[in-house]
Amino acid sequence: MQSKKIIFLTMTVGGYVGSYIPALWGTGEFSFASIIFSAIGGFAGIWLGYKISQ
Repeated sequence: MQSKKIIFLTMTVGGYVGSYIPALWGTGEFSFASIIFSAIGGFAGIWLGYKISQ
């Protein structure tokens, strides 16, 4: 059960950080690039959470 919490937390943080990256170069928070980077960050967070929980 603890590993699910870690994976969910890192997925959430990864998605948030990923969605903020396009805002650094001046696009909007609700742009298409922000959605794509949020998905990439979420997948990276899942992978990182899985590696941490092992």
